[in-house]
Amino acid sequence: MARVKVCGLTRGADIEAAVEAGADAVGVISEIPVDTPREVDPAAAAELLADVPPFVTATLVTMPESPERAVELVRTVGPDALQLHGEWTPDEIGFIRAETERKVLLAVDADDPVRVEEFDGVVDALVVDSARESGAGGTGETHDWAATGELAARLTTPVVLAGGLTAENVAEAVRVADPFAVDVASGVELSDGRKDHNAVARFVANAGREMEVI
Repeated sequence: MARVKVCGLTRGADIEAAVEAGADAVGVISEIPVDTPREVDPAAAAELLADVPPFVTATLVTMPESPERAVELVRTVGPDALQLHGEWTPDEIGFIRAETERKVLLAVDADDPVRVEEFDGVVDALVVDSARESGAGGTGETHDWAATGELAARLTTPVVLAGGLTAENVAEAVRVADPFAVDVASGVELSDGRKDHNAVARFVANAGREMEVI
């Protein structure tokens, strides 16, 4: 059974639906250099994540211009965890972790296993995604789950599987890759960042089943 993060939430109602469905974590996106309807400003991010109840990880997903800005965003938004996209060094990650005292997840390209392994033990979790050239995720495209599973087996850091997951394919993805967690955004949307609450519930349920799609 994989843990579940529902990402790209822009409305309180969608966060409530994810929590009620049993999601382990929710993600709000702010300050990324790509055009997406899932992005909100830091003030809105803070307001959304403030309503996340205990025992659900409130995650800020961002691609800031510097480690210092990452720290500022954490202080503004107040998340439980920080998910970073983009090009970072281990030293920069160490600085951010020390300054924020938060768990830090790093999104890495599934097609770059060398970089994935470079950050093994450096971050609290690795989000293996189908990345854009900019380093941002959210492509809605799947990648080689078996290869990710083999990679995860070699790592000490927990692996979060992302990229093109839906309620229909997540059970198979979990069976093949055996990740610590799965991450979904566009795969459970109606349109323009608005979540389909039924799809969210089915996704969370199916992440805990092997090929028993409901």
